[in-house]
Amino acid sequence: MIPDWMKSVNLTHTEFAPPPPARKDFVKKTIDGIISFFQEAMTTEEISSRKGLLQGLDPRVKLISILSMIFAISMTKNLEIIVLFYILTLIFAYLSSINIVFFIKRVWLFIPIFTGVIAIPMTLNVFLPGDLLVPLLNPGPGAHIGPFGLPESIYITSQGVRAAVLFTLRVAACVSAVVLLFLTTPQKALFKSLRSIGVPKVYVLTLEMANRYIFLFMEMVRDLYIAKRSRTIKSRGTLAEQRWVGGRIGYMLIKALDMSEKVHMAMISRGFSGDVRISHEFAMRRRDYIALGVSVVISIILLTHGIVNA
Repeated sequence: MIPDWMKSVNLTHTEFAPPPPARKDFVKKTIDGIISFFQEAMTTEEISSRKGLLQGLDPRVKLISILSMIFAISMTKNLEIIVLFYILTLIFAYLSSINIVFFIKRVWLFIPIFTGVIAIPMTLNVFLPGDLLVPLLNPGPGAHIGPFGLPESIYITSQGVRAAVLFTLRVAACVSAVVLLFLTTPQKALFKSLRSIGVPKVYVLTLEMANRYIFLFMEMVRDLYIAKRSRTIKSRGTLAEQRWVGGRIGYMLIKALDMSEKVHMAMISRGFSGDVRISHEFAMRRRDYIALGVSVVISIILLTHGIVNA
């Protein structure tokens, strides 16, 4: 016998409350950031294989040229020269088949974070005296914060603003040049070019091994998180998630130490003698010599004109 309550059908429309908003998972956000970094690294390798102006130059020429220009621009105090050099990096990026929007975002995404801490205080007369530009506070005579005394009025100075803009643009120009080097040079060739200019092999070997195995460990972290999510029925609190992250950090540290020993023993068993040989061969051509000469001339002009006319 089927009971009557199972035979009845309710056709009336019922209002349901919308589901509660999903709680933000800081672990998922971190893993997503790691994966996006991994994808961006693959994009970098793809850019270095394109046909462009800088991709066709010898890696040693690019390394020496960019390092010399970075040294010159770091010594320059002329704002116009720094702006001109930054525009020059954008032109080189375009001629090297690099998307300009991608290039600008890659540089300016981190510059405000790291330079703002230093650049913003430079605009105040508390740290750099100068002419009044924008008044801010009037603490009065005898004001102080702890053992530090304050001026009668706190304001933004024109000299401080210029110094902050100069510092920020100088960092942007130098970072742009370094990004150009990394985007247009295969990593193996870059490591070999570092050895060719006299960088100790222990540093180059450490960088190469870290670059090679960082991606493997990122994949392991992602697999750990996917395994955790696939076995999770009910979400836990933030404290439990933090405990899980702490446990996985310890596990990854032990895993890294164990893998480093195994990799080292495997390298020794295959004839490792303290130096890594890279199959990439360097060959200087006429355009490499021309590029090297032009970069040296530009560096000298930046260094002399930027300091003298500052």
